[in-house]
Amino acid sequence: MGQEFLSLFQLETKRLIWLIGITYAVILTFHYLEFPYGTVLVSVFSADKIPTPGSSTFKSSDVASKSKLVSNVTLFKPSNFAVDHAFEIANKTLIFGQNETIPRTSFVLEPRPKSTKSLGLDGSDHSSTIGSIVRADRKSESQQAEDSETCSFNKTISLNFSANRFQEDNLSSPEQKSESPFASSSNVSTDITPAVISNDSTISLFQNDNITKVNVPSENKDYHTPIPEVTTVFEMKKLLLQSHTWYRSMRPRWFSAVDEELLHARSEIENAPIVKKDPNFYGPIYHNVSMFKRSYELMEKTLKVYVYTEGARPIMHSPFFTGLYASEGWFMKQMEANERFVTRDPKKAHLFYLPFSSRMLEEALYVQGSHSHKNLIQYLHNYVEMIAGKYTFWNRTGGADHFLVGCHDWAPGETKVEMANCIRALCNADVKEGFVFGKDASLPETYVRNAQIPTRDLGGNSASKRTILAFFAGSMHGYVRPILLQHWENKDPDMKIFGKLPKSKGNRNYIQYMKSSKYCICAKGYEVNSPRVVEAIFYECVPVIISDNFVPPFYEVLNWESFAVIVLEKDIPNLKNILLSIPEKEYLRLQMRIRKVQHHFLWHRNPVRYDIFHMILHSIWYNRIFSAPTNSRY
Repeated sequence: MGQEFLSLFQLETKRLIWLIGITYAVILTFHYLEFPYGTVLVSVFSADKIPTPGSSTFKSSDVASKSKLVSNVTLFKPSNFAVDHAFEIANKTLIFGQNETIPRTSFVLEPRPKSTKSLGLDGSDHSSTIGSIVRADRKSESQQAEDSETCSFNKTISLNFSANRFQEDNLSSPEQKSESPFASSSNVSTDITPAVISNDSTISLFQNDNITKVNVPSENKDYHTPIPEVTTVFEMKKLLLQSHTWYRSMRPRWFSAVDEELLHARSEIENAPIVKKDPNFYGPIYHNVSMFKRSYELMEKTLKVYVYTEGARPIMHSPFFTGLYASEGWFMKQMEANERFVTRDPKKAHLFYLPFSSRMLEEALYVQGSHSHKNLIQYLHNYVEMIAGKYTFWNRTGGADHFLVGCHDWAPGETKVEMANCIRALCNADVKEGFVFGKDASLPETYVRNAQIPTRDLGGNSASKRTILAFFAGSMHGYVRPILLQHWENKDPDMKIFGKLPKSKGNRNYIQYMKSSKYCICAKGYEVNSPRVVEAIFYECVPVIISDNFVPPFYEVLNWESFAVIVLEKDIPNLKNILLSIPEKEYLRLQMRIRKVQHHFLWHRNPVRYDIFHMILHSIWYNRIFSAPTNSRY
């Protein structure tokens, strides 16, 4: 009897030990892998095994995790990064955390389009039509936007727009302008939940608003030093380097092989071999030619982009090729048609392209005289909802590996809520209006006059035949241009400063002035960006940028101070003295460098290496690499 009892006791003890061991192993496994959804216990997620698209089990059950990095003094001077000075970060406390939510979306409908235009979001059928949808008992989004004040870059986000912002840079023959934006109601779906995933503490954008509760990421609050009233080019350089040190996008909710590839690319770039001489690169025009060359090589070798096919014309998949906003149209066409970078397998994608046009969004949905862009923002909300509900890829990173390309003045405000985590390539790259160093990219604003031959009239007179010291012509948009004309219009024969030039065939007068001037004044209009910057380079005229807080295109790569002159707005009265103080030898060096950098700003009907298409894509690739979390397994 005693022997049987002992045997039974030993058997039960072994079972108990096995049970404890198995339980402990399961706990360790879950703790190590951190499954992306608390209610999904059926599979181990990996690069090859991810949640089923459209799963109804997505929940925001993750507990926010935070880790702190404290340093008294940090000196940041990369061994292979050419900057004028190392910078110090003193007594900074950085908080990296997550407060993530995943939506559950049943179906998504969109705002009622004007007239009979088709603006559907359902699948790849670009001609589908959505009927009108009425949503009652909801407070107008525009009413609440009008009640709020415009807030600073690092504290909160506002949807208020200046009525003037809608009117674009007016050259001697600009495109037709629309009236200023704001306040019309739009009919929207009754079954919409937010798709934005915050990656830090959140700010409630619409208090007491039942139409769309949106959590806006405040990720920049702890990652950046306060932005001064005027951010100089040197300070932008420091902010960019700081962002590489401490800005990180939301960590992926599950591991994928592409995360490891991004980390490997970053290591390769940071340890790039020194480039001593290369016929493709003229070193002085770059911050660091070695890093740029290695990054570009890795982009060509590694980068894969998935282009969403969802969304209807004319807002989605409708490129255009002339006028002020041609950059976004040319990029859309060449990205969607690209066989080298585009992949049809989203699991292999490092980046996801949201192919909408900010210009067509305004043209299709803005109600003239309404002073409201509420329905434009709602359209983008519905679009994000649709792709977040249909696919898992947005939810994996909270949109951090998604990107958009928008050149309209309104693009920053329309995208800083639903697409706040995305990499945004924007023409209106304003430090004071939410541009995030290390994440966003400055998009060149290109005024293309001939879609068949975009490089027609390229170049200008030789330096010895440029008889005009400085030239400007344009409409009186904003506050800077009237000041410029007040001080210099008809004041000095060397300073050809005009308002809007009389019309001429093909803008010949305007073009001839640019080809014959040493310096071309690029004064901001209603917004910081102007097509004159790229036009000056196109016609080999040294650009003089007068636009405080403007982030120049491709700033993460190009050293603008080596080939352009940047003048603070307050120094307009002293403009001629500033230009005359530049020795002739230095001017010749600037003009030579303009010719060296010119190929980075040219569109071609078929993209060529290092042209503007590849440079835009490289800016997005580069920012994704340096904003991706440094550890893929959590």
